[in-house]
Parts: sequence; C-alpha cells; structure tokens
Amino acid sequence: MSLESFASIEDMVRRLHPSYPVYCVRRDILRDNAERFLDRFPGDVLYAVKCNPHPEVLKPLHAAGVRHFDTASLTEIAQISELFTDAERYFMHPVKPRAAIRTACEVYNVKHYVIDHRDELDKVVEETRGHEVVILVRMATPSGGATYELSRKFGAPPEETVTLLKELAARRVQRGIAFHVGSQCVRTSAFETALDLVANVCSAAGEIDCLDVGGGFPAFYEGTFSPPLETFVDTISKRLEASTIPGHYQLMCEPGRAMVANSMSLVVQVQLRKDNRIYINDGIHGSLSEAAVGGVRYPTRLIDLGQQRSAQMLDFTVNGPTCDSVDVLPNPFRLPDDIREGDWIEVQKIGAYSNANRTQFNGFYPETLVAIEAA
Repeated sequence: MSLESFASIEDMVRRLHPSYPVYCVRRDILRDNAERFLDRFPGDVLYAVKCNPHPEVLKPLHAAGVRHFDTASLTEIAQISELFTDAERYFMHPVKPRAAIRTACEVYNVKHYVIDHRDELDKVVEETRGHEVVILVRMATPSGGATYELSRKFGAPPEETVTLLKELAARRVQRGIAFHVGSQCVRTSAFETALDLVANVCSAAGEIDCLDVGGGFPAFYEGTFSPPLETFVDTISKRLEASTIPGHYQLMCEPGRAMVANSMSLVVQVQLRKDNRIYINDGIHGSLSEAAVGGVRYPTRLIDLGQQRSAQMLDFTVNGPTCDSVDVLPNPFRLPDDIREGDWIEVQKIGAYSNANRTQFNGFYPETLVAIEAA
C-alpha cells in the first residue's frame, strides 16, 4: 500500500482536517541525509534502526544507498532482513539473550556482535560456535557533552577492553573495538578522546579487525549549538590518520538522530486553551517523550491556512492528551497569542525517537503517517 502524499503540510491539513496527530515524512530529506553520510564518512555507515524503525523511513535510506544497519534486537534484525535482501545487519546490543544470538547467527547469518563483559563474550562464542563472526568489545568513554551519556550503562573500561581483546585473540575470533560518545553529542573533542583511548588499547592488545566509532552525531534543535556533520567527520578522519591504531580494519559509524531528525514533522491539534496553557492531542507518552527525558526543544509553528492571526507571540505551557499530571512538556511552545481550540501546530524535527518511543497509555497512540513532497 503506497503512502498518501501531499504537496505541503497546509495541503494535508486542508484535505484531512485531522483531529488526530499526523507524522509527516519528507523522503527527499532522508535521501539527502543518507547521501551526505555515505559521501563523507570514510567507512561503512550503519543506520541505527532503533532511532526510527518505520518502513517509510527505512526505505528511502536504503534507496539512497544505505546497506548496513545497526540492530539491537532480533525483531529489528528480522525487520531489516524482510525489507532488504541485500542488507548487512549488526547485532550491536551489548547484552543479548542466548536464543536471540543463536537465531541471529543461524537463521539471519549475522556476523558482527558487541560485548562489554567476559560473560557476554563466553555467551556469544558458545552460541555462534562453528560460524565465522566478528566480536567487538564496547569500550566506555569519558563524558563528552552528550545529552545521553551511554557509557553510564554500557562499556568496559580501557584496561578491561584490553583483557577482552586478548581473550578473543586467544580463541582465534576476529575482534574489534566499538564505542559511543553519547547521543546528541555536540563536541568533536569527544571523538578525539575516544580514538586516543582506542590507540592506547591497541598498543597493548594488538591489531583489530573492526573499529566502530558509534553514533552521537547531533541534530539541530532549538538551542543546539554544534559544529556541522562535516566537522565531526573531518575530526574523526584526521585523528585516525594521525593515530597509531595498527592493522587494516573495517571502519564503521552508527548515525541515527542526525540521519532522520529533520525528515519528519508532527502535526497536532489544540483541544483546549486555558489562559497561557494549551492542551494538544500528543504528549510525552506519545511522540514527545524526548522533550521530557532529554530536554529536546522542537521548533514549532502555527499552521497558516490563510486566516488573519495575531502578530504577537506568547509562550504557552503544553499539556498532552492523557489524564496524567506528568504529561506536560517542560519547555513552552512560542505561538501567536490568539491561538485557540481547533488550530493545528507543526512540531518540526520530530524524526528521531518519536514514533519509536510512543506508547498506548490511556488509549492514545499516534499512528497516521503521510508523505510531504515539497521541502
């Protein structure tokens, strides 16, 4: 079934008059973002499926040339396998059920697995015995200005990374190093620090077959101050050129947010206004959870259908649709001061961790997706 397409957000609102939230995807932006990464990064680009797994997001990325996918579960591995017969899937979650490892290896022929502990190493080796695989040790990195510091949950310290790499060498398993500087990282120095640690680890552990510099490349929300993608890639490339990391290794990265955030908008409708508070039909239990847990500030605008509206702007507290008192966004939407019930708002740059994080709490579940063909 083909995705319903519209010439613009305004065109969609006029034709559907939606009383429900609507995801609006721009496939041309997805293709542009994918090509930008593929052209600039000097290695394999793995799209992080968890960021937005919708098929109508995945298909434009694949059409643009993305053939490698960072998958964190058997469900994601199966989804990519069913959508694309030519895709490479990488099992990048550091903690995996034995059955999932075995199925990924024997059914889906997955070659790459990440670990950060000796017990997980034993588990992967045992469940993939008889198959040629690559096991990457996830190394913890220092805090580097990211919104989400992933090394708080995953990653072996550098000295333990050396031990695990030596154990893999002793077992004659292809080995690599992976790290992740944190989601929405705004400092290129975080990659420099991490790559210096990789060089130190390799000086003690020897050559590696694979190096995954992870994700963390930022999207540009309101209040985000960060260098562009090109600066991050140049920083990584120059550090690698100057490093002492030995061997001829496969180089990879795992972009998610920076690949898809600006490719999707969310159209919501005002259900009620109380003074400087508005109630809309989506919230933190749906598409806007990152506003609460990550402090993301999405650009917003009143959708202009040609009516005369006030030029005065006001900050409005935004309430979600559930009967839950925590369903209130921490940052206001700045909108015309005469906004009223029935108006539509475009919440922009919503492509990352929006539909992927939604719940069915209280019976609210945004699921309508359309294509917008104009930029």
